[in-house]
Amino acid sequence: MKSLLILFLFFSAGISISSQDFVKGVVYNDLNGNQMRDKDEPGIFQVPVSNGADVVLTDENGEYTLPLSQDDIIFVIKPAGYSTPFNEQNLPLFYYIHKPLGSPGLNYRGVDPTGMIPESVDFALYPVPRVNQFDVLLFGDPQPYSKEELEFFDQRIVSELSSATNFSFGISMGDLSGDNPDLFEPYNEIIRNVGIPWYNVIGNHDMNFDVSADSLSDESFERVFGPSSYSFNMGKAHFIILKNILRPDPRNPANKGYWGGFTEKQFTFVENDLKYVPEDHLIVLSFHIPIWEGYVDRDIFRDADRERLFSLLEDYPYTLSISAHSHIQNNKLMNKEHGWTQDKPHHHFNIGTTCGSWYRGELDSLGIPFSVMADGTPQGYALLRIDNNRYNITYKAAGHDMDYQMNIYHPKVMGHAKKSLSNIYVNFFMGNENDEVMFRVDKNEWIPMSYTIEFDPSYLHLLHQWDFTNKVIPGRRPVEARQCSHLWKALLPSDLDIGEHSVEIKVKDMFGNLHYGKSAYRIALP
Repeated sequence: MKSLLILFLFFSAGISISSQDFVKGVVYNDLNGNQMRDKDEPGIFQVPVSNGADVVLTDENGEYTLPLSQDDIIFVIKPAGYSTPFNEQNLPLFYYIHKPLGSPGLNYRGVDPTGMIPESVDFALYPVPRVNQFDVLLFGDPQPYSKEELEFFDQRIVSELSSATNFSFGISMGDLSGDNPDLFEPYNEIIRNVGIPWYNVIGNHDMNFDVSADSLSDESFERVFGPSSYSFNMGKAHFIILKNILRPDPRNPANKGYWGGFTEKQFTFVENDLKYVPEDHLIVLSFHIPIWEGYVDRDIFRDADRERLFSLLEDYPYTLSISAHSHIQNNKLMNKEHGWTQDKPHHHFNIGTTCGSWYRGELDSLGIPFSVMADGTPQGYALLRIDNNRYNITYKAAGHDMDYQMNIYHPKVMGHAKKSLSNIYVNFFMGNENDEVMFRVDKNEWIPMSYTIEFDPSYLHLLHQWDFTNKVIPGRRPVEARQCSHLWKALLPSDLDIGEHSVEIKVKDMFGNLHYGKSAYRIALP
């Protein structure tokens, strides 16, 4: 009804809502912080502004002009050395939504009618010290299906990060809700407690399902978070956030499923956006669905779109892409086989999730599930450190010390024998096939371990506890195991002296960091 009323008022006044096909405004230095441009507040030169496709730079007065449709979000691309305003939930205020008639009628509320475009759509920025080294929090899939699961997210993840002021900002990599956009606001109220600016990616469980066109699938997301594709700068890093879910699935629109990929408008935006990014900057791409599907047996992403995206990055030697969605963790180094044209591989980090395996697992003393993912990675989050155009990533298992970077699995006791038939396994959570993993027993020589792709036996043991117990375990049984891409194994010696023996693990990861783990086992007479 609101949309019809707005339309009636426009027509009654003799105004055509489609008569204005451009938007103009000013990007300015908000000296008094009131988010309104006052006469003494100067415009800022050469700041990119976009309508989601075109990107223009402000002139010497901070002014810009952009083409305008009846369904656009105009946003400023924050330069390094500046900050945008933030609301009380620490969400960045960098956009203006232009939907004169609002969103169509949907099961979940979209954008209310915005009416005519203002005479000037202005964006406030604030100068801040430019830093080239900074830290970013990365969250994969909170994905709560209820307020109880939001509480799990709060108590297991956010509570240990309260007032994490040593981070410059955070990014949630999609699936902020579990098919319920009404949970966006309570999710924001929890995230605000981290105490830092927060950016959000749209996931497949954040979308409006009752739509017939992909352009309408993010209406509820836009109402709360603004554009689902945008970018910003920090130091020598350029962050590009992209919706990469096509809904309905273009292969079969009738079934209203989804497929990973990008639209023509998004490709236009990325191409135009990169025109103003120096080639020696680090490009960090964030989206929900992995652009590599090697861990599943189905086609989850349109390969041609990955290759086209890679072609836009061919002049940028420093790149990183981050996704979530899979509820396991992967580090994939992509090469020409995947459409990457540079000699140095492209690193695609598929982050583990904050909800683990959908808040399944045994409950702790507070009634919160220990939710281990199907590849044996514990629920948690990642820490991204950027230093100029280089980066380093560390995984943090929730509820554990920072040095807990691996799980070690082997028999606790072995019979004395000349030939061992038992393996020691190391699940190094941030690992990839090129890492160096070694072990030694009783401080003897280091022995290389073999990279393997199989089920993590420690996760299988976890499942067996649920399947073979005679008692009901509080909580929900974890999901079935999936192959682990960061697992190493070796034969564990059994021909040692009777008694206790120490085990040490040493890992050198893709960033050159060293990680250590310890364990022990006992040799006994058969």
